[in-house]
Amino acid sequence: MNLQQLRYVRETVRQGLNLTGAANALFTSQPGVSKQIRELEQELGVDIFERHGKRFVGVTEPGKRIVAIAERVLQELDNLKQVGRDFADQSSGDLTIATTHTQARYALPHVVAAFRARYPAVRLQLLQGNPTAIAQMVIRGEADVGIATEALDAFPALAALPGYRWHHVVVVPPGHALAERAPLALPDLARYPIVTYSPEFTGRSHINDAFAARGLAIDVVLTAIDSDVIKTYVELGLGIGIIAAMAFDPERDRGLRALDAGHLFRSSITRIAVRRGAYLRGYAYDFIEGFAPQLRRPIVEAALAGETRAADPDDYEL
Repeated sequence: MNLQQLRYVRETVRQGLNLTGAANALFTSQPGVSKQIRELEQELGVDIFERHGKRFVGVTEPGKRIVAIAERVLQELDNLKQVGRDFADQSSGDLTIATTHTQARYALPHVVAAFRARYPAVRLQLLQGNPTAIAQMVIRGEADVGIATEALDAFPALAALPGYRWHHVVVVPPGHALAERAPLALPDLARYPIVTYSPEFTGRSHINDAFAARGLAIDVVLTAIDSDVIKTYVELGLGIGIIAAMAFDPERDRGLRALDAGHLFRSSITRIAVRRGAYLRGYAYDFIEGFAPQLRRPIVEAALAGETRAADPDDYEL
């Protein structure tokens, strides 16, 4: 038995039992992956994968336990390497953040700038995706930290901590009839075409829930993952926009007006996720605290260890 065999097993599962995909991800050959997995099965005396001919079609019951152990072994190996790097040089290395466009564009710039000033030798990488993809990046070890509003707290492999609370605003062109209505009401919005986020992004579920609770049908004429795209099409007259309040900048968005909608839709919580059991470099804790000051290192360490975590930013003392 060797670590390479465990890597082949883990990657085969991650690639949906596709041996060719696993081989490509590990820069080796498909026959080599298959041979090493078979040799591991022979050594252990059980089949890890169910087969139909030469294809893998499932994971056996003992295979599920073996895969879980392989994940833990390989994670601990990564942790050992991280410990060595951390104590050898605490001020340089790599940090990968997986996040959504809205967070990268509006919430993170000042955090990144402050982090770079403090750790100029750390290579920082931002990966963007939808919340489910972000969760998977962190689970697979492709990212150290995930930041998103939706989905992160739905994965048991992640410790998802509350970062900050925010609300939506309605954006309209100057002179729009809604600009004269205060406060806004949901029936007012339902009379207009709506441009807003794709269903898996940025608190969209709270928008849908609010209209459904009132029995109101809405005409969503365009969805996007990018707040700037939404604002562009509102300026073009396609409809009214519903976006995160942080995504409206009065100086940059002079062609629009933002109307408070905090009373119409439930507030949303942006969460920070890290993989349970992972070893984070010291500067990763500083990045997290720079983004959410209430998430000090002992709190994050407790979450990594699987201890109970709070669900709301207000549950922590600053």
